[in-house]
Amino acid sequence: MTALADAATRAERTRQLIGGEPDDATLARYLHGLPGVDAVGLEQRASALGTRSVKTDSKRWAIDKIITLIDLTTLEGADTPGKVRSLVAKALQPDASDATCPRVAAVCVYGDMVPYAVEALGAMHGDPDDGLVSVAAVATAFPSGRASLAIKLADTREAVANGADEIDMVIDRGAFLAGRYATVFEQIVAVKDACARPDGTSASLKVILETGELNTYDNVKRASWLAILAGGDFIKTSTGKISPAATLPVTMLMLEVVRDWYRLTGEKIGVKPAGGIRTSKDAIKYVVTVAETVGEDWLVPHLFRFGASSLLNDMILQRQKMTTGHYSGPDYVTID
Repeated sequence: MTALADAATRAERTRQLIGGEPDDATLARYLHGLPGVDAVGLEQRASALGTRSVKTDSKRWAIDKIITLIDLTTLEGADTPGKVRSLVAKALQPDASDATCPRVAAVCVYGDMVPYAVEALGAMHGDPDDGLVSVAAVATAFPSGRASLAIKLADTREAVANGADEIDMVIDRGAFLAGRYATVFEQIVAVKDACARPDGTSASLKVILETGELNTYDNVKRASWLAILAGGDFIKTSTGKISPAATLPVTMLMLEVVRDWYRLTGEKIGVKPAGGIRTSKDAIKYVVTVAETVGEDWLVPHLFRFGASSLLNDMILQRQKMTTGHYSGPDYVTID
């Protein structure tokens, strides 16, 4: 199915689900009709998953799995082509002392850095499900999202034309919090359309909710549903520029949304927690939460990612300790 045909199918399904055209009134009726979030129950479930013991033979599997799900990121104003090339080198060979260490899923950069990432990856640029490395580009006036739609679309089209496989867009949080749901919906639809390539394929669209600015779990749930209804391929917690960024309860809630969407439509949507996940101990909790909430089928690059800049360093350290027999890492949570 081409990107255009897929968009038309999804638009019709959305109209059927929400009971009309996606205007403010119809979207508000649908989103506010969703069951409310039991905050205490959500936090207790998330906490419980972080306290389980682990089998020794699961540790190495978990470490390698996490590495394959990382979007290795540099999103600084001082980024240079040389820094991006160094990032790519680390993405391709995370541990220079061990050729068996798996590659990460993607490198995530600003749009103007995409050509340098593509060039540096060379023949290794491709689908991470096939062991290659994708290029993700943040777009749409990241991290604030404060720009006209025309600028956001131009930003997206340029990144895709330069070879970006994935676009990480930010929603207009101000519009969402003001109840202008149709504005947010229409912008996601337009950005998804801008991800289309001339050959009929499309870059994957990750929709960043910036959950730290949404204030309540109910808002996170509504924003997650809105992003999926509008055509997002992934829902992503954060830009990493706002605190709090990713948290386990928020990520669990977003996983519950994609689980419910899958049960409703048969379509699998990805989830990407980003920002603040720095240690293997923390990352394992997220992997367990995925396995327990949506199933281990989601533990593949096209359905789950970690947005991180420093997490990989700790994963390599823990991996080396296990290899040398001097492992002193955390008590991991079992996932088997």
